[in-house]
Amino acid sequence: MKALLILPLLMVLLSCNKFNYKRIFSDPQIYSNTVHELNNVVMGNNFTPVVASRNYAYANIAAYEIIAASDTNHYRSLAGQLNGLLTTPKPIKGKDINFGYAAVLAFCKVGESVTFPAGSMKTYTDSLHNVAIASGMPSATIKDSEAFASTMALAIMEWSKTDNYQRTRNAVKYTVKDTDGRWVPTPPSYADAVEPHWKEIRPMVMTDASQYRVLPPPAFNIKDTTSTYYHEVTLIKNTVSRLTVEQANIADFWDDNPGRLNQSGHFSFVSKKFSPPGHWMSITGIGAKKIHADFNLTVCAYTKTAIALFDAFIECWAAKYQYNTARPETVINRYLDVNWRPHLQTPPFPEYTCGHCVISAAAAETLSSVYGDNIAYQDTSELEFGIGVRKFTSFRQAASETALSRFYGGIHFLNSCRVSAACGKQLGTSIVSRLEMKINK
Repeated sequence: MKALLILPLLMVLLSCNKFNYKRIFSDPQIYSNTVHELNNVVMGNNFTPVVASRNYAYANIAAYEIIAASDTNHYRSLAGQLNGLLTTPKPIKGKDINFGYAAVLAFCKVGESVTFPAGSMKTYTDSLHNVAIASGMPSATIKDSEAFASTMALAIMEWSKTDNYQRTRNAVKYTVKDTDGRWVPTPPSYADAVEPHWKEIRPMVMTDASQYRVLPPPAFNIKDTTSTYYHEVTLIKNTVSRLTVEQANIADFWDDNPGRLNQSGHFSFVSKKFSPPGHWMSITGIGAKKIHADFNLTVCAYTKTAIALFDAFIECWAAKYQYNTARPETVINRYLDVNWRPHLQTPPFPEYTCGHCVISAAAAETLSSVYGDNIAYQDTSELEFGIGVRKFTSFRQAASETALSRFYGGIHFLNSCRVSAACGKQLGTSIVSRLEMKINK
């Protein structure tokens, strides 16, 4: 596991006398490494994208509150800005806290505990503790830093328990109604609908799940060849049937299916990748490196983006289970061509609106607000899954390509992609305007 690699890597740096603990734990790369480690844990535990967004949001907020407490001249606490978060702990006067070390520890403690059983990141946090010792951090500083990390993590965890997540674990399952135009499970796994009650989760910044209510999708009408619905269906059918190499590459790059079911004869297996929010967490780290962001600004960027992802999923899932629309695969197979298949594997939830489109547009707004507009970068997020690099001129351009990818993949109608991207942009812009995090003097 990558957690086991961090200590040897940093020990090499230490042996070269290039780093001591103050430099190690103020290096933004160690924070990006820590987020990547949570990505691995999320992927290994087969969490859905919506549940994953909850882990990223609370974990990053815990880390951000530590850097906000340490740098009050440049960062504002999110207490009083996020729904239900009234106050957060402050460092005790006289304690010798290394705030970078405390931030990554708080991230790990919350990240593994929001959904996972405690201990999922223990190997990694143990390695951080060993690095602190090996890099010369005084024992009193280690003790005080770890104590403050635990205090902050506990406070954020207590707040997280009031967001209705546990109550939705016992909610009534989605009822499948096989009527024209309504969502039903799709091949190959025919899995149950994912998180039909996610709209009941408390948002971070939005007032409620219906704040950015979208217009209804085109009415189901597959028999009238002049209807908008028929046009949408035939457009995606014909496009996917003759994808160009570039269109297929775009679809594959943004697939982000965290659990693709593969079948070969009588055998089946699941291949894993980062989910959509995990992909955008990776892009956040790439952006930080691109602009040479310092540790605190990096934490700020991750946190603002994670908050946007969290609220975007709530808004999108409210729309999904309000309209309950069938996937293109279902409609085309039933009415037009029984042998047609989408390029990507259809995920198990209603079609309208598009989750990846909403969250990507929202994330692009938060990243642009922190790092700046028109930051050109190479997205290397998918290399570890055998998918090549793509280049983008800005975060917004990447989000626009994401929206097209779901159409090219054959899993979302073009209208859905456009409406969803516009909604995500509106939501992201609102979050940027409402959250006061970085103090620009």
